[in-house]
Parts: sequence; structure tokens; C-alpha cells
Amino acid sequence: MAVTAPPIDIGISESQRQQIAEGLGRVLADSTVLYAKTHGFHWNVTGPMFNTLHLMFMEQYTELWTALDEIAERIRALGLPAPFGAQTYSTLSSIPETDGIPSAMAMVRELVEGHEAVARTIRGVFAIADAANDEPTADLLTQRLQIHEKTAWMLRSLLEG
Repeated sequence: MAVTAPPIDIGISESQRQQIAEGLGRVLADSTVLYAKTHGFHWNVTGPMFNTLHLMFMEQYTELWTALDEIAERIRALGLPAPFGAQTYSTLSSIPETDGIPSAMAMVRELVEGHEAVARTIRGVFAIADAANDEPTADLLTQRLQIHEKTAWMLRSLLEG
């Protein structure tokens, strides 16, 4: 006799869990595209700031890689499948792919724009999670928002002056 799991009853309605998971799917897609872009820039950066940017990009893509799992696992904890695959992410993400290999400072500019895009996506999902009293998702999104805003500031600082 097969044992089946009971329905999810965590105090958040199925429709709210669906909306939150869809929003988190967009955050996951944005984060995945930004991860891939940052990693690609790490491999391909050149110029006088090579060492600085190469190491900075490595720290950033490593942090993003860890975040992907946290976001996907929150979606799963809400009882929905986490989206995956390049085609799915390109549909869900607000971050465009990069054509060619930009200059080092153009890479930095693209990453600023990418981190700001993730921050905007997070803010939209935060309102949904907050309305559902989904504190774990709100906490995750708050932590991610702090990281993306700080990273955008640090990268933007390289473009000033």
C-alpha cells in the first residue's frame, strides 16, 4: 500500500503559494542569467583591471551560485516545481543575454544593470509574500535584495570618477 503525502497546510493558501512560487521563479531566472553572465565575464575580462575584475566576478558568481539553490528550495518548500532550463529562464528573466564580449567597463555596467534588475524583480515578489504572511520567503528576498543592491553599488563605484 502506497503512502501519500498529506496536502500542504502551512497557513498559506494554494493560490498564494502558486503566486509566490511564480514570483520566485522569476527571481531564480534573473539570478541564473546573472550568474551565467558574471561567470562568462570572469572568463573573458581583459585589460588593465583584469586581476581586480577577474577576482571580483568570481566572488560574485560564487555567491549567486549558492543563492540559486536557496531560491529553488524555497519554491519546492511551497510545494511547487522550481523552473529550470535555458529556454525557460530566457522566458522568465528580465535580464538580456550579452552579445559578444564587451569591454571590461561595459561588463561592469551590464552587471550593475543586472543586479538592479534582480532587485526590481525581488521587490515585486516581496509584496506578494508579505501579503500572504510568508515570512521565510520575505526573509530570503530581503537578504537577496541587500546583496544585489550592495553589489550594484560596488560595481557602479568602478564606473564613477
